[in-house]
Amino acid sequence: MLIDQWKGLKNWPQEKLLFLGLSVITLGSLWLGAANYWYFLPILPAFLLVAYLTAVDFRKIFLLLMICIPLSTEVVLPNGFGTDLPTEPLIVGLLLVGFLFLLKNAGQIDKSFLLHPISIALMLHLSWIIITTVVSGNFFISLKYMLAKIWFIGVFFFLAGYLLKTPKSYFQLFWCVFWPLFATVFIILIRHSAFGFTFKDVNFVLSPFYRNHVAYAGIIALFFPLLWFARDEFRTYSIFWWGMLGLAALLIVAIYFSYTRAAYASIIMAAGAYVVIRLRLMRPFLIAAMVIIMGGAVFISTSNRYLEFAPDFNKTISHENFDNLLTATYKMEDISTMERVYRWVAAIQMVPVHPWMGFGPGTFTRFYRPYTVNSFRTYVSDNEEQSGVHCYYLMTLVEQGILGLGVFLLLSFLVLAKGEIAYHGCTDPRRKRVILSATLCTVAMDAFLMINDMVETDKMGSFFFICMAIIVNQDLQNKREKNAELQSEL
Repeated sequence: MLIDQWKGLKNWPQEKLLFLGLSVITLGSLWLGAANYWYFLPILPAFLLVAYLTAVDFRKIFLLLMICIPLSTEVVLPNGFGTDLPTEPLIVGLLLVGFLFLLKNAGQIDKSFLLHPISIALMLHLSWIIITTVVSGNFFISLKYMLAKIWFIGVFFFLAGYLLKTPKSYFQLFWCVFWPLFATVFIILIRHSAFGFTFKDVNFVLSPFYRNHVAYAGIIALFFPLLWFARDEFRTYSIFWWGMLGLAALLIVAIYFSYTRAAYASIIMAAGAYVVIRLRLMRPFLIAAMVIIMGGAVFISTSNRYLEFAPDFNKTISHENFDNLLTATYKMEDISTMERVYRWVAAIQMVPVHPWMGFGPGTFTRFYRPYTVNSFRTYVSDNEEQSGVHCYYLMTLVEQGILGLGVFLLLSFLVLAKGEIAYHGCTDPRRKRVILSATLCTVAMDAFLMINDMVETDKMGSFFFICMAIIVNQDLQNKREKNAELQSEL
């Protein structure tokens, strides 16, 4: 009889057998976990299911990763390690699967994506990180930084570039982020309303989704351009169009009550960049911005003029009222702003020590203290959180040297310039919206990087590299269409 039953099972469809196997494993894991207090064991079925889906169709796991990004939580592990769950294991797993896929299908991969100027600049950026890791002042820290950079670029740029070639695939990703992101926004706004939307309670209501109000404001500020142009997926003035407009307004409310000055600036800069792109002024605008920034840096550093901005230690305090914070920022008495200046001054002092190769990726917090200037010291300068310089461009200069900053700026300029070119070179309205959304999302990210270090976070770094991949694919599609037109005319 058992033989007959076994023969019957062999004739079952594969889907039924897999379901039966997973059911047995699930029940067994629950029973053994409860009986032996092995609380980790019930996770096994989910792990096996994800592993199976990854092997069968890793596109689904990539979309699952995007669903998890707004919901992920930071977990601090022993010995100073930290991770984001469940996103980081998914990122590493996708990187390994992507590598195996590349080995198996190397001959079928579109080489034009790899040879695009943005891809080349990004690989130069990664290559320089690897070089500076080898000569780093703290190799172990730089190695961790380098590995994180590799799996971020591998998954969110190269794998995303393979998966996000069409507007349809882009909007699949959009909706995967849309629903969980708005779930967290609704939850946080409801929680925050119970405290009267006070500034002092904003960080408290974010748990477990966001580490602080900057991470929360950052992801919704980056998503805003994507949402704004997604409205046009629906008929103008239809109920869904108005619904998307209402949700865009809700994001503005959420950004306001995040009390994050960088988010306010990023939205304004994205709006300004929209005008710049439409007028084809991105390249002269970038050149002018670089000249102004470099001129300002030279002026402040000459004759130690920066010392004139030193704060009064007794007046530079934290504020519980946002209006007071804005006033204190203007008067240079806000502790958050002046602690940034304290670290910026230290970073500038560090540059001449290792000008070309830097101190090593991720090592700023280990080496900056001897270079600080006590005139800028604040009540939080002990830096118990071990946070960074709070300016990604300056951090890159200190940790990767002048060449490292030069390569990163080249990459950033290329993305914005190519985004503008791709937008004006496209004739399909739907693709134009995709290109514009990705470019303005990048502008918002670049604004954040002026006073924050957010590229290595799953909440924001993922969008940074995904938008690059989208712009590359759309630029290549424009070239293919142009070549097809030329061939048809011959």
